[in-house]
Amino acid sequence: MAITGNGSLTIYLSVFVISAAFLLKGAAETLSVEGQNLGTDNVSVIEGEMATISCRVKNNDDSVIQLLNPNRQTIYFRDVRPLKDSRFQLVNFSDNELRVSLSNVSLSDEGRYVCQLYTDPPQEAYADITVLVPPGIPIMDSREDVVSEGNETELTCTAMVSKPAASIRWMKGEQELTGEMTVDETYDRMFTVTSRLRLTVSKEDDGEPVSCIIDHPAVKDLRAQRYLEVLYQPEVKIVQAFPEGLTREGENLELTCIAKGKPQPHQISWLRVDDDVPSHTVITGSDLFIENLNKSYNGTYRCVASNTVGDAYDDYILFVHDSRAGEGAPQKIDHAVIGGVVAVVMFAILCALIVLGRYFARHKGTYFTHEAKGADDAADADTAIINAEGGHNNTEEKKEYYI
Repeated sequence: MAITGNGSLTIYLSVFVISAAFLLKGAAETLSVEGQNLGTDNVSVIEGEMATISCRVKNNDDSVIQLLNPNRQTIYFRDVRPLKDSRFQLVNFSDNELRVSLSNVSLSDEGRYVCQLYTDPPQEAYADITVLVPPGIPIMDSREDVVSEGNETELTCTAMVSKPAASIRWMKGEQELTGEMTVDETYDRMFTVTSRLRLTVSKEDDGEPVSCIIDHPAVKDLRAQRYLEVLYQPEVKIVQAFPEGLTREGENLELTCIAKGKPQPHQISWLRVDDDVPSHTVITGSDLFIENLNKSYNGTYRCVASNTVGDAYDDYILFVHDSRAGEGAPQKIDHAVIGGVVAVVMFAILCALIVLGRYFARHKGTYFTHEAKGADDAADADTAIINAEGGHNNTEEKKEYYI
């Protein structure tokens, strides 16, 4: 069969047109698929609760949406559920969304779910369901219930079977402490976590709360608590009950020994350092009494208290003064009283000055003496003096003449 040149050209043109048509159709379909955005979200859910999976489509062109389980079995095709698991329920179906709920979630439901959009080629989006298993109430224990001050104790806290593994923090009062943590994987990807805290205690720790706090995404404020019980040796203090001031010859002395510890001291004793206590000293439990002091009693008196933890003591140094010691000592000056008296006196003086000033101001004027009478009419100084000296006589004369 012979084909002319014009026939060959016609065939080539036909193939080109068909190819171009297919390319344009593929490009249009590609643009249509790319314009439809399929999306979903990962889900974390606590075991026994409900999970919701949402398959969302943007710019849907009536393409079919379906949801598949991790085994690629169809859960929902549009709004129809082929899978015979009634825990899956349709929440919403529209052109733009297929939303499905899964109740009473168990560990076997964990995995990757597939949102599928029937386009050419099909689109898929993946939602991973993570099942959280909260730990049980933590178990807290200690190596010993009671510990003596200065010794080390160990506390343990265990968070049983959780998913994922929990973390454990320690608090002593308001202070955060660090423990040593171990994680053991058990069945079905479950974890048991144990934390150990080693602590050297002091008497200030007695009664202090120690807490282990569990941190886990499936639970909040989960903790266990114990109170430390610390034994410590006594604290001893001697108080002079009588006399209140100096100890003088001939007076009496009474001392009281105050001792506290845990447990309470079972024995309190008195002694005199480097010597014997005076023969007539009376000791009654924690009290020491000496009458009729004299200087031979000078020395250091010690109170010793004991409990199961240890011994402790306090010293009192006795120095007996002369019988009249301290009597000639100047009395204390009350500066506040003196200041008050001075202020009153100064105020009285100020008031007196004000009254006198007002009095003199009201009686201010010009006063003339009788000795100067006649001086104003004198022709010269000598005559004025003569007239002044004889002023009284002239007056008498005037009086006689007038009468």
